Amino acid sequence: MKQLLLRAVVLMLVLLPLSAQNQGSNNAGSATSTSPPADPAQIIEFLSKSISWYRQLAVEQQLATQPSDLSFLDQNRRVADQVLQLAFDFARAQAQARAQQRQPQQQAQTSDAQSYQGLTRAAQKAQQQIQDTQAELQDTREKLAHAPASKRAAIQAQVAELESEIGLLQARLEALQSMLEFASASNAGVSGVGLRAQIEELARSVPASISHPQGTSGKEQEPPSSTPTNSLTRKPEPTGIWGLLSDLFRLTSKLHTLDDELHTTGDLKQDTTGLRKPMLDNLRALIHQGDVLFAAADTASPAQLAQQKQQLDALTMQFKQMVAAMLPLSKVNILLDTYQRTLNNWREAVKDDIHDDLRELLFRVGVLAVLVALVFGIGEIWRKTTFRYVHETRRRYQFLLLRRIVMWMAIALIIIITFASQLGSAVTFAGLITAGVAVALQNVIVSIVAYFFLIGKYGIRVGDRVQIAGVTGEVVELGLVRIHLMELSGPGDAQPTGRVVAFSNSIVFQAVMPTIMPRARESQKQWMARSRYIVKGSTRNVKSWQGT
Repeated sequence: MKQLLLRAVVLMLVLLPLSAQNQGSNNAGSATSTSPPADPAQIIEFLSKSISWYRQLAVEQQLATQPSDLSFLDQNRRVADQVLQLAFDFARAQAQARAQQRQPQQQAQTSDAQSYQGLTRAAQKAQQQIQDTQAELQDTREKLAHAPASKRAAIQAQVAELESEIGLLQARLEALQSMLEFASASNAGVSGVGLRAQIEELARSVPASISHPQGTSGKEQEPPSSTPTNSLTRKPEPTGIWGLLSDLFRLTSKLHTLDDELHTTGDLKQDTTGLRKPMLDNLRALIHQGDVLFAAADTASPAQLAQQKQQLDALTMQFKQMVAAMLPLSKVNILLDTYQRTLNNWREAVKDDIHDDLRELLFRVGVLAVLVALVFGIGEIWRKTTFRYVHETRRRYQFLLLRRIVMWMAIALIIIITFASQLGSAVTFAGLITAGVAVALQNVIVSIVAYFFLIGKYGIRVGDRVQIAGVTGEVVELGLVRIHLMELSGPGDAQPTGRVVAFSNSIVFQAVMPTIMPRARESQKQWMARSRYIVKGSTRNVKSWQGT
């Protein structure tokens, strides 16, 4: 630390004279002037912003979800601890400087003291009484040491009485001093004592190992910030579209948070530069005054040399004080630059992850589109093939229905596989849902399966007369779940009763197979043949009429 301080001072001594050459010459007699400390309000504001900036480490800890983030988090934590500790060092040094500067000024300020001269005189009187009583107590204790046994009890009582008087006077003096401090703070804004109290109040809001002054505690301090993030394990990369979208939203939110932290760090750096600027100006002025004294020493008389020696000694003292006050802020600026570089590196890493996820997402969306297009293409080929090679209407309908079911099942399977982050979990979830659906829709599923039995080669079709569960009727609709019959009744050629009876297709597995009535299908075939003959005859008549 001493070598670092020495290097910083040497660097300032080398660089600052270059910027001081453009300033005008000042009188060497002003060497004894001292620069005032920073404004207390600015110090408290700077310290409050530093604490708020330090607390963003909690947000960064939430952002560290991958082992690669831990290096950025650990580096930022170390830098933030040093920045906050240097901020408290600077604030305490400024409070001490103001307290030292106020001591000679309190004797010269008569206008401010007139408002509370009574308190000042009372405090001085109480201080004098305490000193007199302490001297009397010391004499009484010496008498007690050499007093005979007969007088020892009386002297001990006198000692106890004097100690009580001193305690009362001390309480009175403390009350007067508190009132004086409050009056001074009310009159001058924030006094040196009030500033120190506010600094210590802010110090209690952060870990003691950071806000505690260095070297004032003999106990071994623990690391200021310890987190369980060292046990992070790398999360599996998302493989599905849904997982990639979730990861993109998370990374985008992390990127915005890092941008906000960069903005906050930049604001704190600007505040630090603003506090350093007056100190740098005063330091340049001191260096310029030293250069003037160096130039005047060549032609000075012995008396003038003695006077210049005093001025140089005063300049040296002021220079050391100024460097000591400015050094914490200079270190804070350097550390904030390091912090910003770390945040920028972290931000670039997050942007790389976003680009990788976007590339993977576009690839998977493209694969999904190609697979869906391929399914639709196969379905279109299936449809055209069915219309070309299957001429029977009933068979064609069966093939088209099967095509529709296969297509949508394939599309659903493709979407589930591409959207699922982990295929194992998707399969487990789909299995549980399938089992639940199978139990809840048991009758519906059985009816759908029975439908394919009913439309088979030896099944039934619309127009057949069948008998199901004792009900005779003509099939008017053969649906995927139900079959509807127009009830017939009466001897001989039965006539419709006007009722439509619906049966579930699952009756195929629960009762006797529906029986096709004799001659029903033959009569239907004859009726269809007569219809075709009538249509053909009508067509020939139309053609012959057109020919004439």
